[in-house]
Amino acid sequence: MSKVGVITGASSGIGQALTVQLANSYSILYICGRKLDSLEITVKLCSGKSAKIVPVAMDLNNKESIKKAAAEITNKEEKIHLLVNNAGQSQRSLVKDTSEEVEARIMQINYFGQVQLTKLLLNALQKAQGSRILITSSIVGKFGYPLRSTYSASKHALHGFFESLRFEEKKNSIFVQFLVIGRVQTQVSVNALTAGGETYGKMDNGQAGGISAEVCAKKIEAALQSNRKEVLIGGKELLMVKFKKYLPFLFYKIAEKESNHV
Repeated sequence: MSKVGVITGASSGIGQALTVQLANSYSILYICGRKLDSLEITVKLCSGKSAKIVPVAMDLNNKESIKKAAAEITNKEEKIHLLVNNAGQSQRSLVKDTSEEVEARIMQINYFGQVQLTKLLLNALQKAQGSRILITSSIVGKFGYPLRSTYSASKHALHGFFESLRFEEKKNSIFVQFLVIGRVQTQVSVNALTAGGETYGKMDNGQAGGISAEVCAKKIEAALQSNRKEVLIGGKELLMVKFKKYLPFLFYKIAEKESNHV
């Protein structure tokens, strides 16, 4: 059977590594990103793999771009078996300093854009009967954290929306799976937005010590073989999720200590 997948944020990091990881498991993978030349690098990395890799230009900060990308895919494919909502924009700024424009941009990219794309592809996902939607969330989608206010809020919003969608679409055999990801060695902190919308431009120490994007992609592929509704991926930082749930006093102690350094 021909299997069709769509992966956003596929020009680098986790999205790129996941494309390479899944390129022998799918017939066609549509990979989305803002710049086609960057996506072509991902295409080359999949050389020799069995899947046909199709780059699609899409800017999640532009509603018309999302519509155009979705139409490009659905005009070719009646059924979609996998949608990976992976693209995102991180943040490194204090609440008191962050402009409304930056907050709106983060919410558009991380939440509204992903919701729009999913709804535009939903009919094709329904027709596949047994499709899966993967949501790349974050440990700060489970709690708030210093310098991540709107980023954290956007991830919380994804959980609320897509858990609701999971209940609604169970009758159509669509399975929604959350990937709660910790520290991965990508450019996410380098590309994060500051209070005024500039690029942060630095690699966080924690990020630098995280797992590789390739290891993350292997864990995501393993998650795809399971029926777990939520999968935690990362290193010791994942303990913060457990602390928040079972030892909240310890979670708050650690997070408040971090607050003293910003």
